[in-house]
Amino acid sequence: MSGTDSKFPIDLTKLKKLELDPSKPKLTNEQLDTLKYNIQLMRDAIVLFTATGAARGVSGHTGGAYDTVPEVNLLLSLFNHSDSYVPILFDEAGHRVATQYLMSAIEGHIPAEHLLHYREANSKLPGHPELGLTPGVKFSSGRLGHVWPWVNGIALANRDKTVFMLGSDGSQQEGNDAEAARLAVAQNLNVKLLIDDNDVTIAGHPSEYLKGYDLAKTLSGHGLKVVTVQGEDFQSLWAGLCEVINYKGPAAVICKRVMAPGVADIEGTPHGHDVIPVKAALKYFEARGYPPNMAGDILNNIKPNAVPYLYIGSTKEVGATRVIFGEAVNQVLDKISKEEAAAKVMVIDSDLEGSTGLKVIHQKHPEVFIPSGIMERGNFSAAAGFGFDKNKFGVFSTFGAFLEMVISEITMARLNFCNVLCHFSHSGVDEMADNTCHFGVNHFFADNGLSDTQSWLYWPADGAQMIKIVERVFFERGVRFIFSTRSKVPYILKEDGSRFFGDDYEFVPGKDDVIVEGSAGYVVSFGDMLYRSWDAVLRCRQEGLDVGLINKPTLNLVDEQTIRKVGSSPFVLVVESLNQKTGLGSKFGTWLLERQLTPKYGYMGTNKEGALV
Repeated sequence: MSGTDSKFPIDLTKLKKLELDPSKPKLTNEQLDTLKYNIQLMRDAIVLFTATGAARGVSGHTGGAYDTVPEVNLLLSLFNHSDSYVPILFDEAGHRVATQYLMSAIEGHIPAEHLLHYREANSKLPGHPELGLTPGVKFSSGRLGHVWPWVNGIALANRDKTVFMLGSDGSQQEGNDAEAARLAVAQNLNVKLLIDDNDVTIAGHPSEYLKGYDLAKTLSGHGLKVVTVQGEDFQSLWAGLCEVINYKGPAAVICKRVMAPGVADIEGTPHGHDVIPVKAALKYFEARGYPPNMAGDILNNIKPNAVPYLYIGSTKEVGATRVIFGEAVNQVLDKISKEEAAAKVMVIDSDLEGSTGLKVIHQKHPEVFIPSGIMERGNFSAAAGFGFDKNKFGVFSTFGAFLEMVISEITMARLNFCNVLCHFSHSGVDEMADNTCHFGVNHFFADNGLSDTQSWLYWPADGAQMIKIVERVFFERGVRFIFSTRSKVPYILKEDGSRFFGDDYEFVPGKDDVIVEGSAGYVVSFGDMLYRSWDAVLRCRQEGLDVGLINKPTLNLVDEQTIRKVGSSPFVLVVESLNQKTGLGSKFGTWLLERQLTPKYGYMGTNKEGALV
């Protein structure tokens, strides 16, 4: 057998049970040998099944889970020894989900073979652990750095037990961890942190882009007891863990190590943050002495799933609007001198420049670029503060799901009449390669100003419209929002085959685009759903049903001319990838009724939690 039909070739039943007593801080030779054996077996398993994510083209975050295997094994040995602990491997780095899935297999909740379907569509093995979705998973991690405050509550509910949390230098950058630290110290909670400090995040090395950030000083400054160890020195790691367990109150073990130690092609690099490439995994197993076909028969026979459906009304060529955002900003900046750009514009990153389109700005216009950490609230406010001067403009970008984290800061920016252009990529759920916690589906939360506030939400349908929108609104004043998808989208075509958003197209904020007129009724859509809606409309028209299509690139502003056109037709259907409860569809019907327009009305949007892949 080959590919995902294979038997899982690493025998997880060969793991050896280990019980460790924290009153004995030195491991015997036998205990150390058992620990090393278990660590290596589990690390091999993680490399193998996460590499299947690379093979199927959906990524998978190998390095963090690989790193923390020693800490996981020590915690399991404590759970075996005593019931004095809450026996759950709480982890604030949700993308280290491979740990949770491996434990599900080890504990018998899923067959080991199911791990070979890691992040495959409908496999129930998405990018973050989700309680109730995957058998054996004991908690939902949510977004990065959100677990510690919640674990404080677990500790308050279990005063007689010790609660452990696996952390990371990346997740500890989130500001709510500082709040959690203060509560843990004030209440003397028996919370113990094991933090993987590998100096690697998705964008690079915190020691370089976030100078002054020091985990030990930060946590000890909050009042925690802090022990720093070398994470790959297992005797030292165990001794440090014993020290914090025997300390009454909140404490942390900071585990210094390079990312993915011992994995030749990704060790110590940001490449280890994401999934290990297939070639690197095969090289790893060859170095480990495994037969060449052990991993090769599996990984070389997994192919990315192609979507066979052919959409009409759009190009075969696709473009990544999230990347085109950065290219469009560069086109604006290219028209002014670097001195003027540096004086007027500041672009701040939140450790995601390669994912949100800012990397090209960093490369071409470093004079405006500020690299920063995983600190969305503070970074947004920094962009707003820069734009407090009416002639200066801040640019902020992160994932669409994290818009919900900066709502209060958005209000603060409005109160101060700040100029901020916000780009939220990975919006909607289109090929998200993650699950509910990463779905950017509540974007109308950003439309929380009062009626006298002009703050528009823009979602271009393709890369060409993205360029037009950025050019038009870049130097407008106030807080503005531009959304883009994670996946690439095709370019919208007119019925004559030419591009709709070509050189002759002019974007006007608030003006809807009539893609095609229709007498039978209208579909209203935007963003990643427009090309899909256009396909459906064209197929209806081929069957003789004269349906029209409207693109609404400005989500929160009514185009009076267009709404009367569609509202006077027999039906209106809004199609979107935003939350059906909070999206455009939930508002558009009200807008119709306010104008005494009463077509048959319906709306479709995201309505179920879960995972696409």
